[in-house]
Amino acid sequence: MNILLINIALRPESKVKLFPIGIGYIATAMKNAGFEFDFIDLDANRYSDKEVERLIQKKTYDVACMGCIVTGYSKVKNLAEMVRKYHKNAYIIVGNSVATSIYNILLSKTEADIAVMGEGDITIVDLLKTIDCGGDLKTVKGICYTKKNNIYCNPCREPIENISSLPHIDFSPFNIEEYIANAKEQISEDGININRNELRALPVNTARGCVANCTFCYHNFRGYNYRYRSMESILTEIREMITKYNLNYILFGDELTLFSRKRAEDFADAILESGLKFFWNVTCRADCFIKDSDLNILKKMKAAGCVSASFSLESSNAEILKAMNKHILVEDFSRTAELFHKAGITPSTSLVIGYPQETLLTIRDTFKCCAENRIYPSAGYLLPQPGSVMYEYAKEKNFIVDEEDYLLAMGDRQDLRLNMTNLSDQEMEEEVLAGLKYCNELLDIGLDQDHLIKTQYYRKAKK
Repeated sequence: MNILLINIALRPESKVKLFPIGIGYIATAMKNAGFEFDFIDLDANRYSDKEVERLIQKKTYDVACMGCIVTGYSKVKNLAEMVRKYHKNAYIIVGNSVATSIYNILLSKTEADIAVMGEGDITIVDLLKTIDCGGDLKTVKGICYTKKNNIYCNPCREPIENISSLPHIDFSPFNIEEYIANAKEQISEDGININRNELRALPVNTARGCVANCTFCYHNFRGYNYRYRSMESILTEIREMITKYNLNYILFGDELTLFSRKRAEDFADAILESGLKFFWNVTCRADCFIKDSDLNILKKMKAAGCVSASFSLESSNAEILKAMNKHILVEDFSRTAELFHKAGITPSTSLVIGYPQETLLTIRDTFKCCAENRIYPSAGYLLPQPGSVMYEYAKEKNFIVDEEDYLLAMGDRQDLRLNMTNLSDQEMEEEVLAGLKYCNELLDIGLDQDHLIKTQYYRKAKK
């Protein structure tokens, strides 16, 4: 059976190339199960459409696998059409949230045959074995599929409870040096005492899912319990990666890495005891560190190599935070930022602008809050994800009339695609840029006007 695996480039115009952890786990599962496959990495190589067509035609494929987050729907649709053009009888399998959250649209509006729902590590192997032996797709848990123009959904697959048991990612199918060398495009200089050109980084996942249930968000592990790996499992993988690839920075690429003080302290203690030396960044909740005694934990994290921590404010307005289901207080966010600064760890945050309650004043206050806490935010507009509360709200209020039209136009959150406020597009965009300009000047970040919202990962350390 000839199998093609494709990694989609969500932002082909960007300098940043993020290693695809999800595809990495799927490729590893396939390889460990004995399935050989050809791999086309569109993000690492940035092929033209003609080059992609040439690669797709190299042999006759029985199966083509691809996947990405839902904002890449248009790319999945185009790529599936290209595969179908040259492989009329191939099974086209799609995973990640572009499959899980919109399987009905994916299977009715594109050339995709099968949507892998949720976690794919076990499902993809079961599915490929079933296809290989000519079995019935109805026996495979965790998929939806088309048959004679009808869509069928099988029972859900049970989540992998012990994610420490998952095999470490096998990087051999990837042009891994391309991703390692690209680290300098992803990481700010804050807290790093080596030359930027010497940075060598790869991501590691320590957990799956999130303890929060924000109304604007959807991720592929939505509905699953939050699960995290043992420190032994994490550090064994990191040690292997450092030894093999000479890494000096680990990007912890989780929705949420540190969910409690205890996890944070255990995390830092384990790294210190391991003797491993590397820089790292981390995600945590905005109310995780608010006690005076928490400073000791953060100092321990700093000693273990932590240089930056991300925790999301989204808005400084209490009414909007309630609508987001954030369950945080602005004063807790400010306290957390204060303690991270004291520990010598650079705090960062993200903003979601454009909830129906948004006004010029709420936007202004949110940027003022960021500036007061010495944080230049990653700002974006509300882009409701299918499967989220706000997506259903947008449909109910007719802000989204044709779902596929919306999906095809989604793009990045830094582009205003959907306005559910009482502000005009121009008013909102001008106020956001004014807020970013204010933070940029006050914090002496050094961004030019064209990169205030699309920062290309700003370089200058925050003062």
